[in-house]
Amino acid sequence: MNPSQTLLADRVWSQGLVRNITLAIVGSLALWLSAKIHVPFYPVPMTMQTFAVLVIGMAYGWRLGGATVLLYLAEGASGLPVFSGTPERGIGFAYMVGPTGGYLLGFVLAAVVTGFLAERQWDRRVSTTLLAMTLGTAIIMGTGVLWLGAVIGFDKDVLALGVTPFLLGAVFKIALASAVLPLTWHLLKRH
Repeated sequence: MNPSQTLLADRVWSQGLVRNITLAIVGSLALWLSAKIHVPFYPVPMTMQTFAVLVIGMAYGWRLGGATVLLYLAEGASGLPVFSGTPERGIGFAYMVGPTGGYLLGFVLAAVVTGFLAERQWDRRVSTTLLAMTLGTAIIMGTGVLWLGAVIGFDKDVLALGVTPFLLGAVFKIALASAVLPLTWHLLKRH
């Protein structure tokens, strides 16, 4: 395998400015779509947004993955209804600094961290993909809970509000990504 093709994005399309711009736009659209799909789940409906963030990070690498999530956030800040619950719960920058703003910040950090790990081939095996996805999810939930506590007050049970309802969905998405990414690499090696 060509050492310059260390990421899934590299295997699909060689490096270049047009590629990076196109992939960032496609990735931001995937994030938008993933925020709008609500899957019935227990105890709360699940979106596929964190799955999309983490897979984009691992497929694109830390630079392009982080830039893609920043593009998505810029779309939201400009008033486009790209986030889950928008426009019903508000739009733009006001939405972003609300109770869920920490999760949005966590998206960027998680995409960068998982992208960094993918550049070290953590997306090739189930075990390392599982670790990377778990770490990325912990980053998203951790920044989300800290922000939520700062907005609504730490006297409230922020873990019960900002983490517990989403744990089962997170486990499902981590398991799904841990199967999909190594399988994709396996299939690419066969062709």
